[in-house]
Amino acid sequence: MTKTLGVGIIGCGNISSAYLSLGPIFKGYKIVAVADLNMQNAKARAKEFDVRAETVDDLLAASDVDLVINLTIPAAHVAVSRSILEAGKHVYSEKPFVLSLQEAQELGDLAQANGLRIGSAPDTFMGGSHQLARNLIDAGAIGKVCSGAAVVMSSGMEDWHPNPDFFFKKGGGPILDLGPYYICNLVQMLGPVKKVTSFTGMASDTRTIGNGPRIGETVPVETPTTIHSVLSFENGAIITLLASWDVVASNHPIMELYGTEGTMNLPDPNFFGGELTVTERGCEPVEKSWDHPFNIPNFEDTRANYRGAGLADMALAISEGRPHRCNDKFATHVVEVMTTILDAGETETVMTMTTTCDRPEVLGPDAAHALMA
Repeated sequence: MTKTLGVGIIGCGNISSAYLSLGPIFKGYKIVAVADLNMQNAKARAKEFDVRAETVDDLLAASDVDLVINLTIPAAHVAVSRSILEAGKHVYSEKPFVLSLQEAQELGDLAQANGLRIGSAPDTFMGGSHQLARNLIDAGAIGKVCSGAAVVMSSGMEDWHPNPDFFFKKGGGPILDLGPYYICNLVQMLGPVKKVTSFTGMASDTRTIGNGPRIGETVPVETPTTIHSVLSFENGAIITLLASWDVVASNHPIMELYGTEGTMNLPDPNFFGGELTVTERGCEPVEKSWDHPFNIPNFEDTRANYRGAGLADMALAISEGRPHRCNDKFATHVVEVMTTILDAGETETVMTMTTTCDRPEVLGPDAAHALMA
């Protein structure tokens, strides 16, 4: 019989509401408690969603908590995840998993030594459109994928975020903040990356906050905000990844893959659904679709949002004794790709990956339905 895991959350910022509100639609876990360094934040979130508010230490000691979601800021991910594992509990981290390959390997070794599991967001690659893309690629719909492009660009987080400081510190920037969505999707479709090169820069060494009580205040920029990189995959595909917070406007396609028999245009992997088209040789673009539950709009009636799908898959995988899709090997490889992109930008060299991973198992419509309550 499948066990329902008790889940706690550490970190009661904005993203916690998504996990708490969407949790009831999934099988395999139930969120029972939340914690935050600011107890008032924990109490407010607990009251809103009818769960317990705990101190961090009490949550880690709670007998009804089997797994903890780490929703702290990226710089704290490794320390908090380590404390969760040391408390004998599985951990599921928000992206990015950690900020260095060494940290990822340290946590992986600790989990293995204690018989525990690590999972990490993003799980958007499990969305219906992205899984359809994977299914079509595996079926040879565009032939052998030879190349492609992925683009994530905007004018910057300071335009809308009232406290954007951490986005521009070491460990922030568009690669580590948004790159996980794009690189995870590429790896789940094409497999692991073999080599990386890149050039990096920044438009300004300060940013001016454009929203909230600190409007007009400037913050320093300590990490590249424009990155042009090339990823060479083990399967031979060569993908250009452009990531920038220095772009006022762009009409670039978000993600395209070019195969020997056609082109695939994919939706933004920051989200679970969206339009996917395939243009076969000599033909017009054709929109592709399938009856997948993670394609159904459930957010503001226009967007599919199934954050927590990766957590549900992990919880059920623990009970069923099978691998989970958002696993630490996959997350570790993505972390190495991202950090190597930044390192290659500093050294202006081609760098070779030291890690690899298996592609996560396809999540078809039936498998996705099996995750839902």
